[in-house]
Amino acid sequence: MVSNIEVKKTVRRNYWFERLIALIALLNFALVLFDLSYIPGRDFYLQVLPKITQVYDPVKGITPHPETQNYLRIVNQLEEQVLQTGLKSDSVANLLDKLRLLSNQMIGDNPFDVANKSGTLAKIKHEVRLRTNQTSARAAFNTFWSQDYLSQRGWQSEISFFNTQIRPLIHSNYYRDIGRFGNFIDWFWLIDLPFIAIFALEFLARTYYISRHRPDLNWLEAILKRWYDLFLLLPFWRWLRIIPLSIRLYQTQLLNLQPLRSQLNHDFAVNFAGEITEMVGIQVIDQLQNAIRKGDLTRWLLHPESRKPYIQVNGTNEVKAIATRLVNVSVYDVLPKIQPDLEAWVHHSLTSTLNQSPLYQQIQNLPGLGNLPQQLTEKLARDLSQSVSDQLAQAISDPVGGELTSRLITNFRDALETELRKTHNIQEIQSLLIDMLEEIKINYVKGITDAGMEKVLAEAEHIHKIIYR
Repeated sequence: MVSNIEVKKTVRRNYWFERLIALIALLNFALVLFDLSYIPGRDFYLQVLPKITQVYDPVKGITPHPETQNYLRIVNQLEEQVLQTGLKSDSVANLLDKLRLLSNQMIGDNPFDVANKSGTLAKIKHEVRLRTNQTSARAAFNTFWSQDYLSQRGWQSEISFFNTQIRPLIHSNYYRDIGRFGNFIDWFWLIDLPFIAIFALEFLARTYYISRHRPDLNWLEAILKRWYDLFLLLPFWRWLRIIPLSIRLYQTQLLNLQPLRSQLNHDFAVNFAGEITEMVGIQVIDQLQNAIRKGDLTRWLLHPESRKPYIQVNGTNEVKAIATRLVNVSVYDVLPKIQPDLEAWVHHSLTSTLNQSPLYQQIQNLPGLGNLPQQLTEKLARDLSQSVSDQLAQAISDPVGGELTSRLITNFRDALETELRKTHNIQEIQSLLIDMLEEIKINYVKGITDAGMEKVLAEAEHIHKIIYR
């Protein structure tokens, strides 16, 4: 009793440890996603969560770009100078000269290119051109940073336009340090290293535990058994950690992947089963066509002794057994049902034959005997058809009749084979069979394509639900 309680406690501790590692992996993957999205989404973070950029910019080696920051610093000085001396002062004119010069340098040097933000500079030039109604970006900036333009359009409205539309775009530019090997500085590996260490220790402990409790596995085989956990240890392609993370969250019941798993299995089964069914069907029909072309099918059906090596299931000649069965069904079941039709056919044949006889015509002309030939013909047809049916049934049930029937089947088979061996018969039958199989093959594949495997899988799922219920 104590041992069972200890086992349950151990299992429960392992379960919570598994959940803890899964949550750590989830946290790590969230950081990985944030790191991957930081550079493309830095403008968003800068506008919505500027404090995050202050903390995370050093991780990516990001520093303010000196040229664009100096540009904004001069604009700040201009705003202060206008407040102190007004727009028409010489100090303001000097600052405007500097801004025109810096604007031309910014357009020519493109300091946004290092951060791969040339599109931002293009937007800046476009906005200023629209504002000043100029076709050239240089002329637009020269116009914008002039005393006449600012006086005419109003200082407050123009500086407000710059601060709301242009300043955020210029402020989003940055400089990113480059390392010794020509790559951008990225210190995220220092954040990621503790997680990798945890995952590595857990991976080694887990695989060692598996190899100790599974005598059929060595340590390398245990490592291969947990191959997906190796993605947690890679310092590159970190997005692949979604694979072990999803598995761990599913195993610890923190994430329900059963609907997704069922759908993936369903889609895979539909495609795979459809292709396999088509290939198997086409292969079988192709084999039949080849057998017909080579004459193997005729030899196989008419000469069972030639099927070597061939495994007999019950030691029975199936072709002979099928022929015997068809004869029995025809005599005992089919003939009684078509007795009236057979009698009518015999009566018609007798009447047609007798009508050609002069004696039969003279008897019909004798007084009182006109209907006698008709009656005799009907009775003869009825007796003859019944006699044939009874004699066939008796011949089959009689040992001698059975032997005669067997001899009849054998002679029929030999005669059929003789006729089938004739070139024109073989070629015609083979051509017809091959064409028929080709039509079956085409319609078989078309049927699978039209109907698909959805119905089959739906029936299988329905059966599984009935079994589980």
